[in-house]
Amino acid sequence: MERSDNLSAVAPDILSDARARLCMDLPYLAPALCALAFAPGDGVTVSAATDGSAYYAYAPYLATLYLRSSGAVCRLYLHSVLHCLFRHLRKRRGRDAALWDLACDAAVESVLDALALPSLAPVNTPVRKKFWGECRAQMKVLTAEGVYRMLLTEKRPDYELAQLSRAFALDDHGLWDAEQTRDREQSERQDKNWQKLAAEAQSAVGSFFAAEGTGGEAVTEQLAVAARDDVDYRRFLRRFAAPREVLKSDVDAFDYSYYSYGLRLYGNLPLIEPPETREETRIEELVIAVDTSMSTSGELVRRFLENTYAILRSTDTFTHRLNIHILQCDDKLRDDTIIRDAGELHRYMAALKLTGGSATDFRPVFEHIETLQRAGQLKNLRGLLYFTDGMGIYPTRRPPYETAFILLAEPPLALDMPRWAIRLMPELPERETRETLDESVWIEDILAEMPEL
Repeated sequence: MERSDNLSAVAPDILSDARARLCMDLPYLAPALCALAFAPGDGVTVSAATDGSAYYAYAPYLATLYLRSSGAVCRLYLHSVLHCLFRHLRKRRGRDAALWDLACDAAVESVLDALALPSLAPVNTPVRKKFWGECRAQMKVLTAEGVYRMLLTEKRPDYELAQLSRAFALDDHGLWDAEQTRDREQSERQDKNWQKLAAEAQSAVGSFFAAEGTGGEAVTEQLAVAARDDVDYRRFLRRFAAPREVLKSDVDAFDYSYYSYGLRLYGNLPLIEPPETREETRIEELVIAVDTSMSTSGELVRRFLENTYAILRSTDTFTHRLNIHILQCDDKLRDDTIIRDAGELHRYMAALKLTGGSATDFRPVFEHIETLQRAGQLKNLRGLLYFTDGMGIYPTRRPPYETAFILLAEPPLALDMPRWAIRLMPELPERETRETLDESVWIEDILAEMPEL
């Protein structure tokens, strides 16, 4: 008991030493490194853990690790701080917890290896290098979100996922659930604080990593993702809706006092009746363009389209008669499918096949839309959704409608997008779990949301 108490007493000193060394090597991260208060790790029986506000370390493990390598303690602590700084705790909601934990650990460890600092004990294993190579073959920036999507798509066997978890895991993620169950206002406040720290670190990191070969690019790219405001994809889609008069009783604009007064005065004759129509915002014209170049994933495009369809159906945003053009384009326009009702859209999603595979040129889509507008086939177009990786040739002239480039993966920081373009990197909605990505489940969900036509 006495030995355990002694170890608990020395644990804060070990962590303070690690924090001081990291602050010297990474001064731009100093505010984030000092944001976690040290707390007794009585409830942590494996290694260390954080709930976003405090850091809990199992004293016997920490002392043993420190005796073996002080750099290993620095790596352990920075690993947990980066989880908070990249907002991994908050973003776990609605996801497969095991896959998300693995994706977060892999992303953080890739940053730590890229830094190559003397204060961080290196970890070099063939399993880690092989997995990172597979990730970078599919994404330009190795983020937790990107790794998670890849794991969802590939559906690797459980034994391989367990092997990867052992290769990347350092801290315990058991307290991440505590962040999700605490008071909502407190949770929001904590997340905003880490988002602010990420933005501050992002602004300071440029001058520190002026020299090449320091691994700063990995940190900068991850901080850019963490500092970015979350995109409410549902709310964004509504901006493409236009006011329309629909055949539905407008109870909000109806004064029931005159209605009930007439019934009392005449027995069965109301003085006024509810209006038979009301004004609602509905989408009746929309263009969805799909980048079919070799750099985009057809499976990911299909899932984003399915989620877009499910959102629009569940929010009753469509009119009964639609005029939606779904364009496929790489360096030239490959296909233009016209959707007239929700049934056609559902069937198109179920049998979606992408055609193309060359380089990306966005201009043919805008030229085709201009042709359709001149021909009177698009009269009230409010917006274009362009699913792409963002890399390609953009038009120089701003179109007379809103254009949103929905980025399917985190683009490089050097991406030069026109100022008039809306740049979105939304998360897939709450359905993004291993089970719900099964196509049969998707079809059943979509059919359940569709009204009879």
